[in-house]
Amino acid sequence: MPTIHLVDGEKGGVGKSLVTRTMVQYCLDKRIPFVPIETDRSNPDVAGVYKGICQYAVFTEDERQADKADRIFEMAMSKPVIVNLAAQSHRAVKNWIEKNQLLELGTAEGVTFCKWFVSTGGYDSLNLFVQSVNSYGDKILHILVKNFGLCDDWEHVESDPAMQKLLKKHRIQVVDFPKLAYKERNIIDQNRLTFAEARDYKEFGVLGRQRIVHFLKLAYAAFETVGIWYEEVK
Repeated sequence: MPTIHLVDGEKGGVGKSLVTRTMVQYCLDKRIPFVPIETDRSNPDVAGVYKGICQYAVFTEDERQADKADRIFEMAMSKPVIVNLAAQSHRAVKNWIEKNQLLELGTAEGVTFCKWFVSTGGYDSLNLFVQSVNSYGDKILHILVKNFGLCDDWEHVESDPAMQKLLKKHRIQVVDFPKLAYKERNIIDQNRLTFAEARDYKEFGVLGRQRIVHFLKLAYAAFETVGIWYEEVK
């Protein structure tokens, strides 16, 4: 069953685009049919890196342009889509889903939704995650992505009774997204390298390239713990 993978975080600077780019490379490496979609107009770095395959869509609260996101669902009817959401797009996305009754339509057309919520572990970030879960309930599968590149200690989340109750109530899976070394990350961003290009980039040297390979190995393993990638796409 094709899935609309919404990579969210609601605020900027939480690592949404890095997670999205890694997810795109995962699908390419695993030969999973998919369509990457960029919706961040102010900072379209996913499209800037994977410009040859990335499509564009727009989420807006302006009713006159509300149909600009429709192609996301239409493309998802044939294969999974990975959507890089802009910051502060929760309300526009929710309006699009509700006004078009996409959850009901998805059931009829065989399309599901999955929200990968990237978090820094900070109070505001976790609060936005809780708001997203409470907003959709069990209607949309949520996955909490712990970004270890921005926070390496998540004990406060694991020991929070309210958070653990929420995760258990909605059967929310939690994945650990690994840290990408700062040097390699900066060079990748500066040169707009795909991860396929980065693995062979001579400037990194043998050890730098190995760090990228190891990062991808850990990230791919984290993605696969969710299990929704294994379904056959016809």
